Amino acid sequence: MKITAAVARSLHAPLDFETLELDEVGNDEVRVRLVATGVCHTDALVRDGVLPNSLPVVLGHEGSGIVEAIGENVETVVVGDHVVLGFNSCGACPPCTNGHPAYCTDFAKLNFGGQRADGTTSLSAGDEPVGSHFFGQSSFATHANVAARSVVKVPSTVPLELLGPLGCGISTGAGTVLNVLKPEAGTSIVIFGTGAVGNSALLAAIVSGCSTIIMVDVVAKRLDLARSLGATHIINGLHEDAVARVHEITGSGARYAIDTTGNPLVFRQMIDVLAPQGKAALVGAAAPGTEALIDIGAFLVNSPTVTAVIEGDVVPQTFIPYLIDLYERGLFPFAELIKSYPFENINQAFADSEAGVTIKPVVVF
Repeated sequence: MKITAAVARSLHAPLDFETLELDEVGNDEVRVRLVATGVCHTDALVRDGVLPNSLPVVLGHEGSGIVEAIGENVETVVVGDHVVLGFNSCGACPPCTNGHPAYCTDFAKLNFGGQRADGTTSLSAGDEPVGSHFFGQSSFATHANVAARSVVKVPSTVPLELLGPLGCGISTGAGTVLNVLKPEAGTSIVIFGTGAVGNSALLAAIVSGCSTIIMVDVVAKRLDLARSLGATHIINGLHEDAVARVHEITGSGARYAIDTTGNPLVFRQMIDVLAPQGKAALVGAAAPGTEALIDIGAFLVNSPTVTAVIEGDVVPQTFIPYLIDLYERGLFPFAELIKSYPFENINQAFADSEAGVTIKPVVVF
């Protein structure tokens, strides 16, 4: 069938709108008519060649839409279901079978390979293959044949125009807090970066009952939003020594910390703000080869636990409905992070995100 897609053809260039051919839905796939899709920093990193993928490709990995067809092996959804699209996984390796699909041994191939597991692509422009199945979906298109493990059935009580970012950025921030760090009520947490991931972590910290929630950034308007969402303290790293301020606020340092930036200097700050035996999580992506220095002596004395987290270590089929339930009960107001754009303005959505104007752009079809 003919579809319209935003195609990445050249590095550091705007996406091109093209009419492509979408092939037949596979046995283990679901055809989805996209209603909306989030624009994520990871899309920009691939578009610009920081993360590997071959061009041309249709990116997009925070889709939401309605099921139009299912493959013969699919039993999890039916035609007409509302769905959110998350990352793909094999379902058979040890991490998948142990409830950690974000650490699937085939994660890179299934999510960044630009094709199905069998090597085929679902998209073409005439005789030219176009990369598909980015994170199992390639949602920068009006329709997509999506890997069944990327599909999450959601209730129809919440507009699909809001739900796409639950597939990656919002789940990453919230899952890092709720699934990995698991802060106790009354404890302190520092979150570096007030984008969609950082603010989602903030909302999850409120759900967890953290009494001291410190947000660090260099963009004043983003910090103001974080305060309005419930941050107890904000620190502008352009004007303040973030490490000194955290110790001033907390006394002995923070119990928990998150770096959503992937910046080596921020990574070091994340470690340095911790109290003895504190816990920290890196979720921000960086270019291959990026390195950070730490003070080994101080690290030994404080003995922190530092981990990296992919996709919030979530099982999308259970965690996304959980976040929706929190939202419907007024406990997780992630819609405050979203600004909508028509699909034809997707390149503006990228620009606004990179400029810090918009926290979480969502393009609506």
